[in-house]
Amino acid sequence: MKVCRRETFNAAHRLYNPTFDDAKNELIFGKCNNPNFHGHNYVLETWIEGEIDQETGYLIDLKILSDLINEEVLEAFDHRNLNLDRPEFKDLIPTVENIAVVIWNKLRAKLDSKYGLEVRLWETDRNSVFYDGK
Repeated sequence: MKVCRRETFNAAHRLYNPTFDDAKNELIFGKCNNPNFHGHNYVLETWIEGEIDQETGYLIDLKILSDLINEEVLEAFDHRNLNLDRPEFKDLIPTVENIAVVIWNKLRAKLDSKYGLEVRLWETDRNSVFYDGK
């Protein structure tokens, strides 16, 4: 069984590799390399896998999952500049792929190990990534 909690957050970022010169950053990252940053309205789907608890009928209480996402992701990332405001991205390019891995790691560290965890992060209506820890 799997259950999902869907949340949204807004964040700015710049895709830039400091080991590249300006021309290479522009070639690889294009408009996403804007030195003044740009933003997205991210949609996060957090999927939990496990067994239904026979006493409660829940796989997991979605209020607990919602609180965890709020504490670990929304409070940290919503209305932030990921490059400047979040230490996770000090030496990590905040691509949607890397953001998903960071979110997964933050949630995995706080979630009971009996649960499977998968995240899907939408950067735009047409671009999303899926990460399950592998």
